[in-house]
Amino acid sequence: MKVKMKSKSGATKRFKKTANGFKRKQAYKSHILTKKSPKRIRQLRGLTMVAQCDKAAVRRMCPYL
Repeated sequence: MKVKMKSKSGATKRFKKTANGFKRKQAYKSHILTKKSPKRIRQLRGLTMVAQCDKAAVRRMCPYL
């Protein structure tokens, strides 16, 4: 009988699989936005890819993603 691996539920919510790796939301955009410039907030808007060195860790945390 094969035992299913558990995914880290927090990681499952944070990462999405793409053809080239995993996409993620950028940090520093959730609170204390009053002291950050509009340009900085605007540049944090989009999604970015997970770095090459972190892909293995994300794959381990989300085996079925």
